[in-house]
Amino acid sequence: MTKQIFVKKKVEGEFGISPEEKTTETLLKYGIINIDKLKGPTSHQTADYVKKIIPVKKAGHSGTLDPAVTGVQPIAIGRATRITHFFLTAPKEYICLIYLHKNVEEKVFRETITKFVGKIQQLPPIKSAVKRQVRTREIYDFEILEIKDRDVLFRVKCQAGTYIRKLCHDIGQELNTGAHMVELRRTQAGPFGEEDNLVTLNDLNDAIHYYKEEKNDKFLRHCIQPIENALRHLAKCWIFDTTIKSLTHGRDLGIPGISKLENFKKGEFVAIVTLKGELVAIGEALMSAVEVNMKDKGLAVDVKKVFMEAFE
Repeated sequence: MTKQIFVKKKVEGEFGISPEEKTTETLLKYGIINIDKLKGPTSHQTADYVKKIIPVKKAGHSGTLDPAVTGVQPIAIGRATRITHFFLTAPKEYICLIYLHKNVEEKVFRETITKFVGKIQQLPPIKSAVKRQVRTREIYDFEILEIKDRDVLFRVKCQAGTYIRKLCHDIGQELNTGAHMVELRRTQAGPFGEEDNLVTLNDLNDAIHYYKEEKNDKFLRHCIQPIENALRHLAKCWIFDTTIKSLTHGRDLGIPGISKLENFKKGEFVAIVTLKGELVAIGEALMSAVEVNMKDKGLAVDVKKVFMEAFE
């Protein structure tokens, strides 16, 4: 879906590097890898494997997957680890196999599922990384893919922090049959899906080998993506070259420094980029994009974290 863009003043930028033109050496210090997590290791262990394969001092994941769960696990490396916080809250999508403990008519099951679309209440399982208290989560979409006897395969798109294992249990409770999750795969984590250069640890290991031993970076550049790809779910705000320096020295973003911007609401996170598309900072919108477009002065974005190194 194309995002609406407001143009305040159209100019050509000379500063920065477009994400596609970043060198392989830069990506190795400041990139994102969309790992296809295997069943067995934890998310933390997967990040450690990545750190050893490259090698790099820092590697961090966004959104924990249980050891038995497979699928999309974005891993940030090097300086890019500072960005994981900003896509932790992005929506997730899963494909799940649920087993019903008793026979249920398909019509009844489909009717019951509708009760779990929208805002739901969840009590995290005893073994969880968060405080065990009832909290509200939202199910955006629930699609039944296949029903065979007591096995049901479904796709669910949900708010971050939704426990699918608990969702299966609650569906069983609502049906008065009981149910449990058999298998789970994450197919989307924020801006990353299975179609977005999803690679295995073996793929990454082979790519590193070709890069180091044969000086061929083709496969490695497929594996490691620029940090900007992790922010595709955020609205962008393009700034003038003359504004970059002040932001890297800790200033917030004022309206006069903005060239163009995508539509966003007050309070949302915004990616601040150069006119070439290179990430400068991330901040919280102090007003909507519509308001920014209508005004000539005032603060537009409260800068939360600067990613571009400061320069004189």
